[in-house]
Amino acid sequence: MLDATFTHDAQEPGLQASALTRTSARTLTEQLAERFASRIRDRLLPPGARLPSVRQCALQHDLNPSTVVAAYDQLIAQGLIEARRNRGFFVRERLSQARPGAGSTSPADLSRMTAPVSAATLIRGMFHPSGGKPQPGMGVLPPQWLESPFMASAVRKVTSAGVLADSSLRYGEPLGDAHLRRVLSQRLQDMGMPADPSHIITTVGATHALDIVSRTLLKPGDAVMVEEPGWAVEFARLDALGMRILPVPRGASGPDLAVMARYCEAHSPRLFVSVSVLHNPTGYSLSPGAAHRVLQLAQQHDFHIVEDDTYGHIAPEHATRMSVLDGLQRTFYVSGFAKILAPNWRVGYLASPPAWTERLLDTKLLATLTTPSLLERAMAHCIEQGQLRRHAERIRLRLDVARERSVKLAQAAGCRFVAEPAGLFGWVDTGVDTEPLAQRLLDEGYLIAPGALFHAARAPSTLMRINFATTQEAAFWRVFSRLRGSSA
Repeated sequence: MLDATFTHDAQEPGLQASALTRTSARTLTEQLAERFASRIRDRLLPPGARLPSVRQCALQHDLNPSTVVAAYDQLIAQGLIEARRNRGFFVRERLSQARPGAGSTSPADLSRMTAPVSAATLIRGMFHPSGGKPQPGMGVLPPQWLESPFMASAVRKVTSAGVLADSSLRYGEPLGDAHLRRVLSQRLQDMGMPADPSHIITTVGATHALDIVSRTLLKPGDAVMVEEPGWAVEFARLDALGMRILPVPRGASGPDLAVMARYCEAHSPRLFVSVSVLHNPTGYSLSPGAAHRVLQLAQQHDFHIVEDDTYGHIAPEHATRMSVLDGLQRTFYVSGFAKILAPNWRVGYLASPPAWTERLLDTKLLATLTTPSLLERAMAHCIEQGQLRRHAERIRLRLDVARERSVKLAQAAGCRFVAEPAGLFGWVDTGVDTEPLAQRLLDEGYLIAPGALFHAARAPSTLMRINFATTQEAAFWRVFSRLRGSSA
């Protein structure tokens, strides 16, 4: 439902749904049924999602209610949806997604099982054309913001004939390119983090780094504390590994420490996953006091912390990071460059406590053997020459302007920010359920990020996450206001 594209009737890339037309060779019933079927197949309508009522759907598409009933009947016959007495029509859970040996499933468990489907949709969408319109639900900066001449120059520099042959015909270093690890070590030490190059491991993006830590420290059934609202992919990833997810409410200064303490007493969690700086989706940044208290809890109850600093490149200077305060004793620091510079280079890394480095490296080797040293060397060149720093400064300035515009437009459209706008994302209250609103906006060619996707257990929400870089144009907000008004 976010960061994804919708394959419409003509099977062309893009987001704008083709209009239902009475001159088509197919009946209106067939066109409407195919529209919903396509969204279900593309996982834009995940299992458990509720379809509009017959009356709502008829009004939205200017159809006779009997046409909608006939279309829903076709979807039921295809096994795609089911009718629930006195409740409406819902997308069916596919048998292939059911867990082996599972018995009866509670509504809470079912909603948690559907979260990975929507998170997978988020990932799938990054590999499709986004159409001509800026997409409010995007989780990344627009490609045109990331364009820079120095990247091509860096690649040319590290692919001279001799270097290219040497790097292509043998595996790279298991830990990652030594030059990049030295550059990263210096960068982290400048932040106050005692990260030696021998304790830094390069990865295929930051998500891979998070996965390496999880697979090394945890076993199925272990309890993991994760901030909520939080990144949908992280909930899905841990769920797929068989972990017990313990959602911790995230506030302006940090996680809810009282909830964490109760979890520690009742569940003995092994890990806490945190986005300290420019938290996704709220934009919150951790306060020093909260950071110290989290570290005290970790010491008292013997759990580790993974600090995901994906958005650190656009963060204010001297932002609080637990890995700095802790000195990489109980913390694992994770970051990468996909969000700020080169998404397709897939260069990420993690810095770990020394005692864990070899075990983490074993996990990396079992999954990927090594990582591409040529792109790692090019990234080292970009950092070492100061090009990444200057690029990040330009992005921050451009984002400041976009954020100011987007905030004014959102407020004029009747939205209320529940967190102080900061960083790339805004966390806004629309006043209406954003899941059905998302489907209606999809008909207009816009993908939004409904609030339900940012919780471990799916539940109706009036919140949505917006990308400030892609919501600074009035056109989207005019469509949003019109559909929001008819949904209230």
